[in-house]
Amino acid sequence: MNNLSTEMNNVLSRIPDDAQTTLETLINWSEINSGSTHRAGLDTMRQILAAAFSLLPGQVRELALRAGETVNSRGEIKYTQYAPALLIEVRPEAEIQLVLTGHYDTVFPKDSAFQKTKLLGDGRLGGPGVADMKGGILVMLSALAAFESYEQAGRVGYSVLLSPDEEIGSPGSAPVLHELGTRADVGLTYEPALADGSLAGARKGSGNFTLIIHGRAAHAGREHHLGRNAIAAMARFAASLDALNGKREGVTFNIAKIEGGGPVNIVPDLAVGRFNVRMQELADMDWIKEQLDRLVSQINAEDGLTAELKGGFTRPPKPMAPANALVFDWVRQAGQALGLDISWAPSGGVCEGNNLWAAGCANVDTLGVVGGHIHSDKEYMEIDSLVSRAQLSALILMQIAAGEFDARQAKKLALQAQKTEGN
Repeated sequence: MNNLSTEMNNVLSRIPDDAQTTLETLINWSEINSGSTHRAGLDTMRQILAAAFSLLPGQVRELALRAGETVNSRGEIKYTQYAPALLIEVRPEAEIQLVLTGHYDTVFPKDSAFQKTKLLGDGRLGGPGVADMKGGILVMLSALAAFESYEQAGRVGYSVLLSPDEEIGSPGSAPVLHELGTRADVGLTYEPALADGSLAGARKGSGNFTLIIHGRAAHAGREHHLGRNAIAAMARFAASLDALNGKREGVTFNIAKIEGGGPVNIVPDLAVGRFNVRMQELADMDWIKEQLDRLVSQINAEDGLTAELKGGFTRPPKPMAPANALVFDWVRQAGQALGLDISWAPSGGVCEGNNLWAAGCANVDTLGVVGGHIHSDKEYMEIDSLVSRAQLSALILMQIAAGEFDARQAKKLALQAQKTEGN
């Protein structure tokens, strides 16, 4: 480890000592199903995490989240109460404040066939959530535990948020992310790095929408002319939505699911369509909204049809602005000191890093394990990255505490960018 103080090297050298225990812990955590809608599994996972993070010198508490609005297959508005988040606060009075985020939900539902871990050979472990992101949570915890032994750790305070709803767009935890991002100088988020070890740079923004169309039921044979077919109207909307792809650079529309209808001898009077949008820039959101309003207005102008759009933009874009580039450069420098070649590439995916950026918090959001095939039954992580990425984060934390990386400068640049974007 080059150009590091003896104490920094001593702190980093402790992390490999716990490598086997960390791996065993990951296997146990992975085999606890904590799909975003599996409340019992989420509750079990949260209790385990609360105990694990209690080794840090701060308060661990559950944080109730706001209820979320959903639309069921009958077009009815329902409210969902999400599982609590975990919030760990250490030294809130310190001169430098960081926010570290992760999520303990996975994409795998209670009845998923993918429930077990498996050693795959070539130093890889497969299993649900091993990369996304129970492995990342362990990287975060290992780094923080090591950092606490550093003599200047007291200069840095931090909040850790472990949320239960990231995989469904953070509908409950979004306000908490915004509050923590507003208070923090810099954010660190523990999504998995890409399969080649590189990090996600600029990220697109995202929005999730549901369109509810009501028509008029009628006998499909005797009085077909009296009916107003909601599914046909939804099909026209879906085709028009898909035709918007390619109209504006970096903006995509994905119609994902259409529900409604019934017996074939009845003109269907209800259709529910669900779709996602992605965008590169904040200005794209205004354009998207104009297009959606136009398409919905066209339906409402038809006789006997009504359309209502629900949902909205869940995460704004996160550009590679100077503030984020500065923090990425810190990661690169820390990686070089550890013999790691850290690079990054833009991503169409979204995560909590988008939320933090919207709150004026520069951040890096792929500091977790190296892995691949996430969101599938082939998900895996590189076992060695449990140690190497924990050392990377621990070193970044120490260099912030030592003043080698200026967290206040990152905050200043982020607020300047936020002000510019708002104009």
